Amino acid sequence: MARRRKRRRKNSSLLTALIVIVAAIWGIYTKGGSVPNGVNLTSTTSSTSSKTSNKINNAQKAQTSYGGLSKTDYQKLAKLNFKSGSKAYITVNNDHSTLIKNAWKVNRVIYANLDSLNRTSHSNTGFLEKRNVANDSLRVRQYIDPTGWHYNSRNGTQIYNRGHLIAYSVSAGIDQNGNYNPNNQSGDQNNPKNLFTQTAFSNQKIQTIFESKVRKALRENKKVIYQATPIFRGNELMARGINLQAISTDGSLDFNVYLYNVQPDYVFNYANGRAKVDRSMQVKE
Repeated sequence: MARRRKRRRKNSSLLTALIVIVAAIWGIYTKGGSVPNGVNLTSTTSSTSSKTSNKINNAQKAQTSYGGLSKTDYQKLAKLNFKSGSKAYITVNNDHSTLIKNAWKVNRVIYANLDSLNRTSHSNTGFLEKRNVANDSLRVRQYIDPTGWHYNSRNGTQIYNRGHLIAYSVSAGIDQNGNYNPNNQSGDQNNPKNLFTQTAFSNQKIQTIFESKVRKALRENKKVIYQATPIFRGNELMARGINLQAISTDGSLDFNVYLYNVQPDYVFNYANGRAKVDRSMQVKE
């Protein structure tokens, strides 16, 4: 009987000690103590991360539902250096648009927000139709100074333009929110989200070639998706060039080009936009 009592007391002592140990460990957790190695507390975080990732992916899909170049493609364009004597523009993707023609749903323009440096470094995309062709007599004075902007002439030679991403000539009725308003026939000419510092040569001699193609298609009552993306290198304030592409819903209009932001007889410091005379700089139209 005495031996049995001793065994019971010993077992009872072991049970009490075990309870004390368990209670101590539980106290560490509930009081915010350190977590033992090997304990995985990431299940909730992983679930949240997965949901966030899905939201990001969905947002990216929404932004690219009408097509356009990839970020990698834009980075490749930004690395290109113009060589004197070269043509003012090159074709991209064998001159075929990457826009999705069936994405045309509503007459409007999607204006991207300015980036952290106040640059128009993202794509503006117009879903255009015949009523957007603007009357040239309705031009207004431009007063917005985009990044890299400087006094726009030297010795009577115009150097800089406030270049529109979505041209004034195809934006009749479009307001600053990108919606169509029949009372706004002069178009959206002073929207900071639609302007960048462009050379007069690139704007007036080259970009107009492609804008005229868009106008022609619109006058023929075609629906057109037109996208313009200034290409900046790093944190530079003046764009190295601009990617223009367009496609009509019937496929008859289809182009994809990159225009160098250059000017004959001048070279630019793209970090701040300043120009200096260089008679060796030649540009082919």
